[in-house]
Amino acid sequence: MKIKFFTTGGTIDKVYFDAKSVYQVGSPQVAEILKDANVSFEFEITEVLHKDSLEMTNEDRLEVRRMVENDLCERIVITHGTDTMVDTAKCLLGIPNKTIVFTGAMEPARSRYTDATFNVGCAIGAVHTLPSGVYIAMNGRVYAADKVKKNYEAKRFEET
Repeated sequence: MKIKFFTTGGTIDKVYFDAKSVYQVGSPQVAEILKDANVSFEFEITEVLHKDSLEMTNEDRLEVRRMVENDLCERIVITHGTDTMVDTAKCLLGIPNKTIVFTGAMEPARSRYTDATFNVGCAIGAVHTLPSGVYIAMNGRVYAADKVKKNYEAKRFEET
């Protein structure tokens, strides 16, 4: 079963140049994560955006939706910045016959203490097993896109 990965940027792809103040969104890290995990499924990666999620616009979200709607793959994982992940996920609600799972990271994938690998793995498990719909896989849990929020203080996602 093939999985299509769409990347949009966000912390998962960030490269910091000092004590977490000067950064740029680097190249998508999901390819490295999948290579290191030695996955045994077919996948394809398409970079849609290259932004911090706080810089995403409604037009950007609609572009993500168009890309997903127009892709033939039924199993999709989207890497995304955590600050506006819920907003983009909600924009994709109602797309029929596709299982769409958003994930990201609180720490960059390049960081020694990253949660990126764990979150991507959780998203892969979710996209393989869940029915059609839009979900967010973060912090070891999978949430329906319309029933989740980010808890900034606790640095995790929670059900609403």
